[in-house]
Amino acid sequence: MRGLLRGRLLGVGGCRGLSGGPGPAPAWGWWEAVSGWAPVGWAEAGLAGLQAASGLPWWATVVASSALLRTGLTLPLAALQARVLAKLENLQPEVRGLAQRLRLEVSLCAQQRRWSPWAARFHFRKNLKRIVSELYVRDNCHPFKASLLIWIQVPVWVFVSFALRNFSIGRTASEGLPVQEQLSMGGTLWFTDLTAPDQTLLLPITLGVLNLLIVEIFVLQKTKLSRIQKYATHFFRGMSVLMVPVAATVPSAMALYWVSSSLMGLSHNLLLRSPAFRRLCCIPLTKSDSATPYRDLVAAACAKYLLK
Repeated sequence: MRGLLRGRLLGVGGCRGLSGGPGPAPAWGWWEAVSGWAPVGWAEAGLAGLQAASGLPWWATVVASSALLRTGLTLPLAALQARVLAKLENLQPEVRGLAQRLRLEVSLCAQQRRWSPWAARFHFRKNLKRIVSELYVRDNCHPFKASLLIWIQVPVWVFVSFALRNFSIGRTASEGLPVQEQLSMGGTLWFTDLTAPDQTLLLPITLGVLNLLIVEIFVLQKTKLSRIQKYATHFFRGMSVLMVPVAATVPSAMALYWVSSSLMGLSHNLLLRSPAFRRLCCIPLTKSDSATPYRDLVAAACAKYLLK
């Protein structure tokens, strides 16, 4: 630690180191352009291949594809995100200690060299950023790795959604019946026609409820939200509500995919709270971890929404 402080806080030489719809949609350009992208074609091929190989009805194929993508692709990324965030949380006490020592070192150098307050702040931030970057490399927990989930999950969700839209409006055909005709007979329960919107609004409302649950579970696990987190929470709450009328106007195949994807996301969110699963994923223990996460979640929900 002493070597890190003397050699890395200020560099070699002490102070000297500081100087350095059901029918065709409107022909919007961007909408049609995305519909023709190669990844959308890959999603179409994957969905058609899964349905042909499994022999499942199309409604079950949509649900199965969502489960496969969420479990095989995004769940490992979510575990990686949790592992990185846990390491970052455990790193904060060391960062605060090093920042205090660095602040003293900078203060001494500022007195010796007669730096202005602006120059002292500049050297402090420059060296603190370097130190924190070295700690990220040491612990293999760069914050960018925690964002991989959203950078992969969102495009996949968009591509599969557009693939189902193309199927629903008859832009793609497979062996035998056109996929559009297969979808029109491949539903179940109240949404027997997957090419038409859900007139009962059960799928759109279910989608909104699931997305709101995901947002509220995130809020309940935080004892105090930062200003940015508060704004993000309000934004995602608004998006959850906005998705209800959107889902009411798209083919039921898309709405079903969105509902199943959100349901899998909610279940994975709860699964990642399990101490046993976190140990299985090699997620480090943190001070904020609880031995009874589900009991704490219910207690927090009752305290916030019921007892009031």
